[in-house]
Amino acid sequence: MPILLFLIDTSASMNQRTDLGTSYLDIAKGAVELFLKLRARDPASRGDRYMLVTYDEPPYCIKAGWKENHATFMSELKNLQASGLTTLGQALRSSFDLLNLNRLISGIDNYGQGRNPFFLEPSILITITDGNKLTSTAGVQEELHLPLNSPLPGSELTKEPFRWDQRLFALVLRLPGVASTEPEQLGSVPTDESAITQMCEVTGGRSYCVRTQRMLNQCLESLVQKVQSGVVINFEKTGPDPLPIGEDGLMDSSRPSNSFAAQPWHSCHKLIYVRPNSKTGVPVGHWPIPESFWPDQNLPSLPPRTSHPVVRFSCVDCEPMVIDKLPFDKYELEPSPLTQYILERKSPHTCWQVFVTSSGKYNELGYPFGYLKASTTLTCVNLFVMPYNYPVLLPLLDDLFKVHKLKPNLKWRQAFDSYLKTLPPYYLLPLKKALRMMGAPNLISDNLDCGLSYSVISYLKKLSQQTKLESERILASVGKKPPQEIGIKVKNHSGGGMSLTHNKNFRKLLKEITGETALRLTELNTKEFAGFQIGLLNKDLKPQTYRNAYDIPRRGLLDQLTRMRSNLLKTHKFIVGQDEDSLHSVPVAQMGNYQEYLKTLASPLREIDPDQPKRLHTFGNPFKQDKKGMMIDEADEFVAGPQNKVKRPGEPNSPMSSKRRRNATVIHDGHEEKMENGQITPDGFLSKSAPSELINMTGDLMPPNQLDSLSDDFTSLGKDGLIQKAGSNAFVGGAKNCNLSVDDQKDPVASTLGIMPNTLQITPAMAQGINADIKHQLMKEVRKFGRKYERIFILLEEVQGPLEMKKQFVEFTIKEAARFKRRVLIQYLEKVLEKIDSHHLLNNINHINSRSSC
Repeated sequence: MPILLFLIDTSASMNQRTDLGTSYLDIAKGAVELFLKLRARDPASRGDRYMLVTYDEPPYCIKAGWKENHATFMSELKNLQASGLTTLGQALRSSFDLLNLNRLISGIDNYGQGRNPFFLEPSILITITDGNKLTSTAGVQEELHLPLNSPLPGSELTKEPFRWDQRLFALVLRLPGVASTEPEQLGSVPTDESAITQMCEVTGGRSYCVRTQRMLNQCLESLVQKVQSGVVINFEKTGPDPLPIGEDGLMDSSRPSNSFAAQPWHSCHKLIYVRPNSKTGVPVGHWPIPESFWPDQNLPSLPPRTSHPVVRFSCVDCEPMVIDKLPFDKYELEPSPLTQYILERKSPHTCWQVFVTSSGKYNELGYPFGYLKASTTLTCVNLFVMPYNYPVLLPLLDDLFKVHKLKPNLKWRQAFDSYLKTLPPYYLLPLKKALRMMGAPNLISDNLDCGLSYSVISYLKKLSQQTKLESERILASVGKKPPQEIGIKVKNHSGGGMSLTHNKNFRKLLKEITGETALRLTELNTKEFAGFQIGLLNKDLKPQTYRNAYDIPRRGLLDQLTRMRSNLLKTHKFIVGQDEDSLHSVPVAQMGNYQEYLKTLASPLREIDPDQPKRLHTFGNPFKQDKKGMMIDEADEFVAGPQNKVKRPGEPNSPMSSKRRRNATVIHDGHEEKMENGQITPDGFLSKSAPSELINMTGDLMPPNQLDSLSDDFTSLGKDGLIQKAGSNAFVGGAKNCNLSVDDQKDPVASTLGIMPNTLQITPAMAQGINADIKHQLMKEVRKFGRKYERIFILLEEVQGPLEMKKQFVEFTIKEAARFKRRVLIQYLEKVLEKIDSHHLLNNINHINSRSSC
């Protein structure tokens, strides 16, 4: 879920106007709205989170944070006003602190345990400013300085205020106030020369010098493309340069390599893309990037880490190593001089190993944890993250599977133990998981040590608790206005010992309020109360200052009585001076925000009859209905959830015959279907597996603990090879025609032999279509989370065809459940499969006995 934080310059200099007459602040607001429209074109924008920060004093600078919705964001954006100083450094610090508010609580930074690229909160910080001098209460600043002190606990664990998944981009407005006569230059937008440019480059972003509206639109298009999921890494070369490659693709030792000359590709500060999983939408990985220190139990505290890890690469060509089933992580590098140089070498079958300095215990450079390699098509360069010191581990694992057949000898175990000593402690858990995935024996002890001392672990837990309290304090102040000065400052005039009640002006003011004298505007000093409007009194409306009831004139008795009753009972709910009709006036932009209105409502009371179906609110659509709670005919098939049913011909629609059809029997192709409580159970092999509790009209589901009885209540086979319903006396022969017999429930045998006028003909094509739809529904149901499997058993009941067809569907469902690791569901399905196999075997035995007797 990308986080998009907009830092808007609200200093007084943003009031300057362009040649079109609009202020810089208006242009900034329009740029944000245009960015949101451009971003909305991408379907991935549905999970975006928007935040708004200004140049106000913290914590009042946060206008929209973690808890505010999109409507609040847009409202605060429109209400921004430009006033104050250009405190860019403090605003940037507040923005980064807001982004880092929950990182220590969630453990996403994983201090001391390696850096996981797949643990990230991709954030884009976009600031819009005019690029003028930085000002503060201390004066004008020539350089950009971020405050070192942060109210956020744990900020000392990282040297910089930002993290490796946070990038800063700046739109510096340089629009002229007078229309230019020179033609507009086309091409790329240059970077700005202000102090913020260097800060942007440090985080992995950049600045844009905006001089025209067309350039602003071009920059916004570029920023939309920058919203990518990834982390920034410093790639630096170690060792000599590689030998140049000739035109034939081979090493050319005769050409100089310029090993000591600095090249742009020697040091690159770029992003690696961390793609989310296509199924879950969340990045998935296995191996961390090692820390730049060796975790030790004797460390009193964790050394502060840099925001971006420094990954060194060796230019010695190596062969890419990988073995079957061993997981590895693959990240694509953002285009840079390094990727261009690797691709120009055209060597997709060689790689360069990568290291982190001081990550090993006995080696200063550390051991390789992966390699850089060009893609086979030479279109990009990928970073492969492997287990730490993988050149030693991979041959050992290869011998374990191919030579020792998962039964290692003493020599192999000694070599593996020697490898574990070179491994940082935080690699033991992912290595153990990887060996389990490969099917290897348990080679690592269960008592894993993270390598951190008890004091460090206690300190991290304490920081997490402190961060929760600080987070609640900051979030509570979001949207609040800075405190204003309360009261009127009264100048103390010397020599004035007279009290306020004896003051002539005060007594005069009292007379004007009580209506004893008329108010004369010439006597008021309008400059004394700047910002206030003087209200003209209506001559016909006199103040109500009655102290005696007999002073009220006769014609005003009813009106005065109404006012007295209202004041006594406090029946008026609107503000004094506000019209009652104005309470129902809502801005157009907020008319459809029904979710915000629901939040203000009190929690509803419990329903009188909880078994009755709940009705959805019909806000915006008076015809909206809850499909699951609809009342239906008892004879119709009813299954909770979405379904695509084919209406079977010959079914009567008369509600009068519903009671007589409650226990109807369907006969076709030598099999039986029985309607019970509104559902049809084909062939009876799951006739009792879905009791009425699963499919009642309220849509209530059966508890998981009752699923154990699903596979035990099946039909049994008669001695003559006829299918018999469990708990029923109805036998079915090999009738080819499909006849539906209906009779009273008192004589089920007679009802089976009877013939109903309406017949139900299911052709092979119809049966094939129904089975295809059931198969599609089974795949969807197995994917769902939870243990509500009754819908799956209901679908299996509706399979058309012989018992062998039903067995195939159960086996197919078991395979689907195995894909998604639904172990409990597999156990239930295996019981069903055992029942079907036992029925099939008994049927064959009876068939053989009948033939031998003949």
